[in-house]
Amino acid sequence: MIITKKHLARRTFLQGMGAAIGLPMLDAMTPALSATHKSPVRMAFTYIPNGVTYRDWKPKTVGSNFEFSPILKPLEKYREDLLVLSGLDHHNAEALGDGGGDHARAGACFLTGVHPRKTAGADIQSGISVDQIAAKSLASMTRISSLELGCEDSRTVGGCDSGYSCAYTNSISWRGPQTPMAPETNPRVVFERLFGDEDFSASPEQRAQKAQQRKSILDLVRQRTQSLVGDLGAADKRKIDEYLTGIRELEQRIQMAEKDQRRFVPEMEKPTGVPVAFADYIKMMFDLQVLAFQADVTRVSTLLFGREASVRTYNEIGVSDPHHPLSHHRNIPENHDKLTKINTFHTTLYSYFLDKMKATKDGDGTLLDHSMLVYGGAICDGNSHSHSNLPILLAGRGDGRLKPGRHIEYPKGTPTTNLYLSMLERMNVPTEKLGDSTGQLEHLTEL
Repeated sequence: MIITKKHLARRTFLQGMGAAIGLPMLDAMTPALSATHKSPVRMAFTYIPNGVTYRDWKPKTVGSNFEFSPILKPLEKYREDLLVLSGLDHHNAEALGDGGGDHARAGACFLTGVHPRKTAGADIQSGISVDQIAAKSLASMTRISSLELGCEDSRTVGGCDSGYSCAYTNSISWRGPQTPMAPETNPRVVFERLFGDEDFSASPEQRAQKAQQRKSILDLVRQRTQSLVGDLGAADKRKIDEYLTGIRELEQRIQMAEKDQRRFVPEMEKPTGVPVAFADYIKMMFDLQVLAFQADVTRVSTLLFGREASVRTYNEIGVSDPHHPLSHHRNIPENHDKLTKINTFHTTLYSYFLDKMKATKDGDGTLLDHSMLVYGGAICDGNSHSHSNLPILLAGRGDGRLKPGRHIEYPKGTPTTNLYLSMLERMNVPTEKLGDSTGQLEHLTEL
């Protein structure tokens, strides 16, 4: 072994005009004869809409020797990396006197644990979500605080579910009670956010000049935009706040690019847009998340397979019925079978994400070893719109802070937010309260 005193800082970036990308953990980032590098913990949430066929979801036994149910069967190869968590509830997704709107409440409540205000206007209100609590705390450690991704576009204004705003069905991530984080649905835009859209053939001087021009323009735009805020209504103020947040992020990218003008050419080709096949679409979004985690561009992400009340059809697996109407199965066996087929297709696609995370080396293990990945939704049965006994999985080892390989069943009424408090604690972001939480979830490390 050759020992040198040269090493790279963990936060070394390969940058170009308007873009910066962190490097994966390299041997050169560990000083000679130093202690083993400790990888950061990542957190990701993948949301499935419209509930599941619960009889085909829940394993029949608990503990480490449980038999994988039909829907979970595609994930069986990850038995030792997976926790199946039964019995978790989202009480605040229930009507609580507000009547219809279970799909909207499910989306808004999933990561917040808060009962959303029933309105189709600008006065929306939910709560800060678990991913954004983590993102805010870790913002100084990565270039992008969080990624919000989706695979189904939708409007964010107007009513979408029994008097509830479309903002509730379209977003599961909330930066604040009035600020949903709209998911990006175009893989090309996500790619450019991670890697930039620069001309790699340009000289460092040309890229620096272009960066300065952009910076000047952004300064002017920010100043003019801020001067408008005082005269705007609540909805427009929220839009301006989101706009300024985007400007601040772009400014940070430019500032990082100014520090180092070395070129970076990503191995993955820039997507041309949204793939036609749903499986290709989902896999591309998973690939982008893996790249972002590998390069430590961000440590927090969310992905919607589809928004609540999604009417996507799945002709590629022989199900031409729209998903949402089919979820109202009316206990018809044929509808149950079709819904199970969709649910199983989803877990099969999720296994692709775990494949990629498991295959990607990270420090002394893999990305899966150093992550906590939640998969599930805030509706159990789509026919009854129930929000108890939710379909929830937790994959990964959290850098040794989780003990997977088990099916755990919790007492009725256990808040899903208790799981999120436990995850935040393992991200070194201790949080006293989140939505309807009553404390941290037990048994994630040991019985």
